Amino acid sequence: MASTSTSPAQAPETESNSVARIFGVLFSPKATFQSIVRRPTWWLPIVVLILLAVVVVGIFDQRGGWPPYLQKQMESNSRFQQLTSQQQQQQLAVALKYTPPFVYGEVAVVVPLAIIIMAAIFLAIFNLVHGTQIKFKTALSIVSYAWVPGIISGLLGIVVISLKDPATVDLQNIVAANASAFISSDVARWKVMLLSSVDIFTFWEMFLMAIGFGVAAPRKLTTAKAFVSIFVVWLVYVLIKVGATAAFS
Repeated sequence: MASTSTSPAQAPETESNSVARIFGVLFSPKATFQSIVRRPTWWLPIVVLILLAVVVVGIFDQRGGWPPYLQKQMESNSRFQQLTSQQQQQQLAVALKYTPPFVYGEVAVVVPLAIIIMAAIFLAIFNLVHGTQIKFKTALSIVSYAWVPGIISGLLGIVVISLKDPATVDLQNIVAANASAFISSDVARWKVMLLSSVDIFTFWEMFLMAIGFGVAAPRKLTTAKAFVSIFVVWLVYVLIKVGATAAFS
């Protein structure tokens, strides 16, 4: 009687954990996003980004960075310059009282909210315009891990704030990774807003999102096609932001 041999069952594909994915996105993005698409997870990069942002603000607060920072921000506003000295001091006192706690709350809300909104926007664009069938959890996971370069920016921010004179730190451009770091302080705010949008970490994150969405729908999207759509959304956002700043500053 001939013996029948059975082939061993194929071992299930191992999936990287959330911590490994953070490093994988930086050093092996395509393979990592393939893993993310197969098993979407999103919470760890969001939590790390929030914690780093809180630490950055906390060090800035403890080192006494708020008074000079807010003073510079207000002095760049033409309406503030028209106030009397007493009125300016009153406004500065109010800002010093309410701005720090507001910023702590803001970073805890804005980071996850921005990622959720961005995931929803790109989900709509890719599904409706390009005909993909990406699910929201997958889109949320792609955007969350595409923001991992922000972790590097946060770590560098901690080093800069810890070592640099807090009076010379620009809380909106700590690492000086964008074009606004190379212009004088008396330039119009809308120009600063425009140049600050040309940021190394922002384009890095956009490129990672393009890889992720390209992996999620390879029959409908290439990395280049996904990047073009992401770039257009970024450009519209920048134009709205710069226009609003020019109108109200």
